[in-house]
Amino acid sequence: MRILQAGMSGTDIMEIQALLKKMGYDPGPIDGVFGSKMKQAVIRFQKKFGLAPDGVIGTNTFQKMMPFLLGYDQYIIKPGDTFFKIARRFHTNLSLLLSANPGISSNDLRIGQRIVIPYGINVVDTNISYTYEVLEHDIQGLKARYPFIETGIAGKSILNRNLYYIRLGTGPNQVFYNGAHHALEWITTPLLMKFIEDFSKAYAERRTMTGGYNPRTIWDESSIYIIPMVNPDGVDLVLNGLQPDNPYYDNLIRFNNGSTDFSTVWQANNRGVDLNHNYNAAWEQSKAAESEYGITGPGPTRYSGPYPESEPESKTVADFTRSHNFRLVLAYHSQGEVIYWNFMNMAPPEARLIGEAFSRDSGYALDQTTGIASFAGYKDWFIAAYKRPGFTIEVGNGRNPLPISQFDKIYNDNIKLLLHASII
Repeated sequence: MRILQAGMSGTDIMEIQALLKKMGYDPGPIDGVFGSKMKQAVIRFQKKFGLAPDGVIGTNTFQKMMPFLLGYDQYIIKPGDTFFKIARRFHTNLSLLLSANPGISSNDLRIGQRIVIPYGINVVDTNISYTYEVLEHDIQGLKARYPFIETGIAGKSILNRNLYYIRLGTGPNQVFYNGAHHALEWITTPLLMKFIEDFSKAYAERRTMTGGYNPRTIWDESSIYIIPMVNPDGVDLVLNGLQPDNPYYDNLIRFNNGSTDFSTVWQANNRGVDLNHNYNAAWEQSKAAESEYGITGPGPTRYSGPYPESEPESKTVADFTRSHNFRLVLAYHSQGEVIYWNFMNMAPPEARLIGEAFSRDSGYALDQTTGIASFAGYKDWFIAAYKRPGFTIEVGNGRNPLPISQFDKIYNDNIKLLLHASII
């Protein structure tokens, strides 16, 4: 990690600001700028935990913050400890403490035994720029707090970043949700991650969710597979900028019309391929349409690549699909508050009925794509290959990248749809 101090800026500072805020140390606005108010918040944190109060986030301060970033810590059982006493001491929920420590009897705690303490704060922050590094922290934290979920690596990106998947449930009805095929549309990743956290917490606490859905019933009936960030390299370009050690540095500037600013235009991966035009579903028509849109090669958007599944990210998603028996799929994008449900009239008859149900759940319009957007997308390929329901969900309104201030509305619009899709 880099040392963080007043005057600096970046997405890593935004992550710390969000942590300080939810711990009760007001850092000022969550804007990624290390100002004087944030420095005072860091000093208060340092004093609380017996650190040198210099207002600088160096190794020692970051190590003390890390368990809170992950949302959990480890604890060694001492004489007189009970789960009830431990939960109260650490201001956490008894049911979450029990869920985080399966196989450990609350009536037979042993001195020296190591347990996981889930802190009484949420893991997934929904008020920050959601980077690949934040995703990794959150997956680690959620897996520790909710060991009943399955996590794994489906494949790798161009720059060797992990394409993580999470599985909720063990039932035979398999469904698949994915987000952030497009770099500017990174807001779809915290949407899916927040869903994972809320579902897992409700499961642990044995309570229902929005619409009366019972996670324990869903768990037994269905398996929800989620790849929350299909395009981590592109997301990193948008949120953190082009780094000097990127092996595609010169090419990326050329692909981006000579500009080093990727923050408002870049949808593709690091080879300039639009991953949602790289699937084998009328791929040739997508390629033929490129000239009409001024696409002459790799660039920020709509370049479909040299051949279908030429990119490791899209091939990973396709291979992941081929290795499962998905009843339906949801591909999350932004923006427009619309649900696309068909592909060249290949969708099964039930797809429109399901789409209408999702429209009622979310308030989003049901529609069909036109032009180059009609070809070579993930849901297009799924419909063509499997003749099963596939949907592209376009969340939010405005111009990409959507501001994180839209998150609460986006989540509220989609939570019922996400639950319904698992059992419909």
